[in-house]
Amino acid sequence: MSVTCDDILAELARIALPDGGDLVSHDLIRALRVDGRAVTFVIETPDSETAKKMGRIRDAAEAAIKAVPGVDSASVVLTAHGPATKPAEPPNLKIGRHPTPQDGPMQVAGVDRILAIGSGKGGVGKSTVSSNLAVALARAGRRVGLLDADIYGPSQPRMMGVSKRPASPDGKTIIPLQAHGVTVMSIGLMLPPDEAVVWRGPMLMGALQQMLGQVEWGQLDVLIVDLPPGTGDVQLTLCQKAKVTGAIVVSTPQDVALLDARRALAMFKKLNTPVLGLIENMSTYICPTCGTEAHLFGHGGVRAEAEAADLPFLGEVPLSLDVRIAGDSGTPVAAGEGPVAEAYARLADRLVQGGMA
Repeated sequence: MSVTCDDILAELARIALPDGGDLVSHDLIRALRVDGRAVTFVIETPDSETAKKMGRIRDAAEAAIKAVPGVDSASVVLTAHGPATKPAEPPNLKIGRHPTPQDGPMQVAGVDRILAIGSGKGGVGKSTVSSNLAVALARAGRRVGLLDADIYGPSQPRMMGVSKRPASPDGKTIIPLQAHGVTVMSIGLMLPPDEAVVWRGPMLMGALQQMLGQVEWGQLDVLIVDLPPGTGDVQLTLCQKAKVTGAIVVSTPQDVALLDARRALAMFKKLNTPVLGLIENMSTYICPTCGTEAHLFGHGGVRAEAEAADLPFLGEVPLSLDVRIAGDSGTPVAAGEGPVAEAYARLADRLVQGGMA
């Protein structure tokens, strides 16, 4: 059984603090991430003096999470709230600073619609769907942008085949890259490829705000935002800081994935962001040798979930080796021909015909 963020928070709520309460009730947990069987999070204390006294609490929290069934490793960072140490950053652009105040959600200059692509958990192919859907929409004649907002694990540079550092003619404006007819921007283009992003929540929020407001997106019919998995700071920032047209939730049909997809649906509802529909990824598999059709992750679960939630079911995308090869090579499968490219073309057509893209 997969471990969820809720499981981890429940365990951390058992860690009592010296002055009463616990790590969760005192809102000290930041950047919680469950990646398969590995768990990482930050304990953020009000000040450095408090942090000095929390070493044993940090050790206890790490030991408790390592003992959770289904967890192989746990990494816990203890930090103090206050002026952040300046991260490694490109000259002039200051990516990763704290967010700046703004009056309500902003309309990104030149962008008609913003579509957030989300999922309740990792591993369901959300980033693959985002890149291929962007390419399919571009092939359908739409002016498309793709923003990789998965700041801890940016994968779009590799999947879209871009690696050049974006230019900044004035130290303020960022010029995005172009690939397969799509305008592309990712935090992965601004940092060395092997450098880990170790940022607290405010820095994540500031980076997303900058990539929305400082990037010269040009005139776009639709900007697709590839969100991180889960329900965290980036999702909250996007829906509160930008005028998001709607969200699309990606899931595989298996029950475990659908549990987390429901959490994503609940999050968007709380943020007053319309859910435009659900996509079932890895829906079916056709054996390339014998032609037998198999449903490795089940089949139809996302359609049933959409019907239960009274939401549109946008379509199915098959599981195929071609998808992995194409993504690793930097040319999304939707840029070519074949059954998977046709599936993405149908998805794109449905969004265009429905006025969503």
